[in-house]
Amino acid sequence: MGNVVMNASVSMDGFIAAENDDPGPLFEWLVSGDVPLDDSGVLKVSQTSYDHIRPYWDQIGVTIAGRHVFDLTDGWDGTPPSGVDHAVVVTHRPAPEGWDPEAPFHFVDSIEAALAKAQELAGDRVVEVAAGDVGGQVLAAGLVDEVRMDVAPVVFGSGKRYFGSVDAQHLLEDPDVVIQGSRVLHLRYRVRR
Repeated sequence: MGNVVMNASVSMDGFIAAENDDPGPLFEWLVSGDVPLDDSGVLKVSQTSYDHIRPYWDQIGVTIAGRHVFDLTDGWDGTPPSGVDHAVVVTHRPAPEGWDPEAPFHFVDSIEAALAKAQELAGDRVVEVAAGDVGGQVLAAGLVDEVRMDVAPVVFGSGKRYFGSVDAQHLLEDPDVVIQGSRVLHLRYRVRR
């Protein structure tokens, strides 16, 4: 089975969006470089960020996200983000009306069901869990292997927390990756077991 990785861009004070879900300048680093990150032509990063992010993206088999993120992104128009093969959506509601049943999205009602489905689909590839409420629940359940953060140079003051509503201490190892890109600091921590 592949690693379970919690990942997102985050403000210096630990938020993934403002209270109104606006990510503000958190993703500025994804469009401030000159190296295309994918085939869209929209995402362009520094060479340093490309060398760090692209190999990671190539390892991801499945992304797990909550229904709120799914709705905010309009279901990524039926195509999982970052070239990922499948997305698993944690929700207590059915797929949206008119949703293409052939789209590689799977709707489940718990983090346990999400992780089981994601690991089945991913095999030995990485299962990525979006930070926020769902990511925090997966971390609190002891199911996250590593935490990756793309720290943007902005302070929000308040908003949607990277670790969601986690209310207990969780220890991480020292960062084993610290990479300075343009408008971002890439960090990776293993979760202490």
